Amino acid sequence: MSEYCPVYAPFFGAMGCTAAVVFSCLGAAYGTAKSGVGLSAMGVLRPDLVLKCIIPVVMAGILGIYGVVVSVLLSSGLSAQQTLFSGFIQFGAGLAVGLSCLGAGIAIGIVGDAGVRATAQQPRNFVGMILILIFAEVLGLYGLIVALIMNTKASADADLCRL
Repeated sequence: MSEYCPVYAPFFGAMGCTAAVVFSCLGAAYGTAKSGVGLSAMGVLRPDLVLKCIIPVVMAGILGIYGVVVSVLLSSGLSAQQTLFSGFIQFGAGLAVGLSCLGAGIAIGIVGDAGVRATAQQPRNFVGMILILIFAEVLGLYGLIVALIMNTKASADADLCRL
């Protein structure tokens, strides 16, 4: 074993996979729950708008998919002998997508809750709610893009431990 490939390096890669799934699913769960509460309250007043206003719940669920995609890609780069550099990169990539999806889920939950309630009172608020939800969802997409770019750097030094 060299100093570049310690035995604990895969731990950081595994923690990156874990962080990607856990934090992104926490964001998806919060966004779904908070938007669902607003949707249920809105459905009492305007049951005809329930299917139209289910969009925040769907958008929150997409955040969990981002974390799963990154976690699967990171787990394909895990090995018993890997460099500490790739372990740290995988950990950072998992945190990037996980925490950005957590923030996006919180934003989607708050906007979805208030937005569907406002749409029940004034249907013209629907387009504004959708635009804000798109901007909130893009925050998670930014984390996904950063994680994918970081993961390409982690696989670049895979042969260093075999020297």
